[in-house]
Amino acid sequence: DNAAMESFFALLQNNVLDRHTWSTRDELRTAIVTWIERTYHRRRRQTALSRLTPIEYEAIMTTPASQAA
Repeated sequence: DNAAMESFFALLQNNVLDRHTWSTRDELRTAIVTWIERTYHRRRRQTALSRLTPIEYEAIMTTPASQAA
């Protein structure tokens, strides 16, 4: 079943590929990596993290003492 990959590529196309025209492959590569790292991975709920986003999980698991350091 390719539903997960089809969903990912549909999001990538809507959020990156259809919004701008790049003059070089390096610009496109940078835009894709930036979108994945800054947006997709930070919002996607992950089974390994009890269906939390990485940001939610980090906020729960970080103790106040370690945040102050």
